[in-house]
Amino acid sequence: MKLLIMLRDAFYEANPKFIEDAKQLGEVKLLYTDHGIGKEELKKEVKDVDIIIVAVVKIDSEVIEAAPNLKYIIKYGAGYDNIDVDYAYEKGILVTNAPGVNAQSVADLAFGLMLSAARNIPKKDQEIKSGNWELSMGNEIYQKKLGIIGFGSIAKAIAKRAIGFDMETIVYTNYPNQTIADPLNITFVDKEELFKTADYLIIATSLNDKNRHLINSETLSLMKATAYIINISRGPLVNEIDLVKALEEKRIKGAALDVFEVEPPINDLPGRKEIVATPHIGGATFESIKRVGDLSISNIKKFVRKEELEFVVVPKRGTRGLTPCPSHKKI
Repeated sequence: MKLLIMLRDAFYEANPKFIEDAKQLGEVKLLYTDHGIGKEELKKEVKDVDIIIVAVVKIDSEVIEAAPNLKYIIKYGAGYDNIDVDYAYEKGILVTNAPGVNAQSVADLAFGLMLSAARNIPKKDQEIKSGNWELSMGNEIYQKKLGIIGFGSIAKAIAKRAIGFDMETIVYTNYPNQTIADPLNITFVDKEELFKTADYLIIATSLNDKNRHLINSETLSLMKATAYIINISRGPLVNEIDLVKALEEKRIKGAALDVFEVEPPINDLPGRKEIVATPHIGGATFESIKRVGDLSISNIKKFVRKEELEFVVVPKRGTRGLTPCPSHKKI
């Protein structure tokens, strides 16, 4: 069995046991892809592999078609928008992910970004390191209104942290659950109210065709001039051109972004003074990477033994019209 592993470069050093464990299960090939990999090169790399373990590299229909032996794709994380799940399903290729496994790490970063933006922490750090001791004013997050888009594991973890800051938490979601929301002091609201009233707006929802550019000129125009946007989900949820215009026109106060439409970014958005930026590090903690690695190894072992896998992904549009391989049925 041949395994192709394509993780963020730092993940390999952070969790060497994962690589050691993988080598016990088959022949392993590692790719370092933080600086990108061309489509043609990737197609050559996948031609003889049985299993792909991937973080952010795009596995589309062309890549899948170039891998005739491919039987299983493991997403090393939760969001699987970089994988063509529909096409994999049609080809009888299993796809699994790790929902909720990195939620605590991402929620921590969301609060770190929110505090950093509110208090200008990165800017003050740079100034004092350069010998400039200068006072500047910031904003509290205590008792402010926190708006969250989405109600998955990350959103719930963020809401739990907000209780300690005595924040009023409002959530916009297509899947409200009041039983879960009540202990977290969450109020469900519609999209318009969320944008109009939130002091801090955290995007914590998965990306799909319907919510691409959810943050755009229209929704930004609803927000308070004192509000901040924090995105720890996916870059394409934000129309970056519209965001820059809103910042230039002072329609919002600032933003903190861990993700971008193109990564690494090819525009000057991360360098703007109103922006706090990090390089997609939401799930990049030693604890999170170990949990995802352990789950991946466990699923590979189950795959070899032909046992039922954890967190099998099927097309969101349903399976109608698709003819799955028997491997997608309960073993």
